[in-house]
Amino acid sequence: MLNNKQKKQKIAVIIPDGMADLKIPELNNKTPMQSANKPCMDFLALNGVCGMVECIPGGMISDASATANLSILGYDPEIYSRGRSPLEAASIGLELRLNDTALRCNLVTLSEEEPYEEKTIIDHSADEIETPESSGLISVLNQELGTDKIRFHTGISYRHCLLWEDYENNFKFTGPHDILNKKIKGYLPAGECLELMKKSFDILKNHGINKKRIENSKRPANSIWLWSPGTKPALPDFRTKRGLDGSVIAAVDLIKGIGIYAGMNVVNVEGATGNFHTNYKNKGLAAIKEFENGSDFVFIHVEAPDECGHRGEIQNKVKSIENIDDMIIKPVYDYLNSKFEDFKILILPDHPTYLSTGAHSYNPAPFLIYKKNSGINSGISNFNEESVSEKSGVYIKDGYKLLDFVLDN
Repeated sequence: MLNNKQKKQKIAVIIPDGMADLKIPELNNKTPMQSANKPCMDFLALNGVCGMVECIPGGMISDASATANLSILGYDPEIYSRGRSPLEAASIGLELRLNDTALRCNLVTLSEEEPYEEKTIIDHSADEIETPESSGLISVLNQELGTDKIRFHTGISYRHCLLWEDYENNFKFTGPHDILNKKIKGYLPAGECLELMKKSFDILKNHGINKKRIENSKRPANSIWLWSPGTKPALPDFRTKRGLDGSVIAAVDLIKGIGIYAGMNVVNVEGATGNFHTNYKNKGLAAIKEFENGSDFVFIHVEAPDECGHRGEIQNKVKSIENIDDMIIKPVYDYLNSKFEDFKILILPDHPTYLSTGAHSYNPAPFLIYKKNSGINSGISNFNEESVSEKSGVYIKDGYKLLDFVLDN
C-alpha cells in the first residue's frame, strides 16, 4: 500500500505498441524510433531514467500483447494470463459462462485457389476491415455455424470473439500476424477448430460484402482464424493492489479487457480506431480529462505503430511515432507539468514489432521514466533501442517488476 504522498502523485503510462524495431535499409539503416522526429520523448529520456525491459516471459510470445501489457501493469503473466480472448470478450460486454472458453476470431485474407491447408495468409486484418462490414460477416457465420455451445460475437474491425462451451482442444495456436505471406500448413489448429475455419471460407468467399470489397479494390475477409483460447481470468483489483485510482485509454478490446478485469476506469475515445488513422489528439485529451477527474494513474495504449509494423508500412510507422509524441505525449506532459509538482511519465513499447517480418518479437524493449525535478541527465538524447541498450545500464528481466521500479522514488 502506498503512503499519502505517493497517492497524490500522478503517473502517466504511454504505450506506443510495437514501436521498437530493427534497422532497415529504407530508413538509411536506422530504426523507426531513430528516424522519427520526437522531441518530447527525447527530452523526457534525456532528463529521466532509461533502461531495457523484458515484458514477455519466455514461451509466451503467441500472446505477446496480452502478456506484455499485463506485465506493464504489474501483473505477472505467468500467474494471471489466461489468453487474450477472455479479456477481449469482457471489453465487448460478454460474460463467460462457467464452462466457456473464449477464442480470438480474426477475419483474415487467404489466397483463393489452393486447397485450404495449402493457402497463404495474405492479410491478418482483411485490409483493416471496418466494423459495419465485419459485423455482417460475423452475423452470417453465427447463423450458419453457431450452436448452443459455439457462439460468434462481433468485436471491432477484424478482431472478433468465439465463445465455446465445454471446449476440449489442447493444440498449439499461432497468431495470424506472425505468419504473414506464409503457407498456413503447419500453423493450423486441428479438429473442430480447423473444420470451422474451412467452413467459414466456403461461406465468406462469395459473400456479397466481400464481392463489394473486391470491386472497391479491398482485400476480402474470406476466412476466420481461431487462436489464443482462454478462460476467465481473476486479476487483483488495481486500486487495492497499488493504492491508485487508475484509468485505461485504448482502442483495442484486449487492453480494455485488462482494464475491466483490473477494476480500472475504461475510457472510450471518439475516433480511436486501433490503426494508423486513429485520433491521436483525442487520446491525449482523454488522458488529461482523466487526470482532471481525479485519476492518479492513466494508462494510454496506442496500437498504430504495431499495426504499421504488421503491414510493412515503413513511413506510416515513423509517422505514427511522431503523432504519438506530438499529440499525446507532449500535451500530457505540458498538462502535468503545469498542474502538479509530483508526477512521473513512463513510456515504452510493450514489445518490438518488426517491419522486416511483420511479426511480434519477445526481445526486450526500451523504456523511459521521467520524474519532475529529478535532476537526472541520462546522456540519452535520442530515445531508441540502440542508445538505451548501450548507455543506460538498467535492465529489468521480469517485466511485471517495472511498475514497482516506477513507483519507487
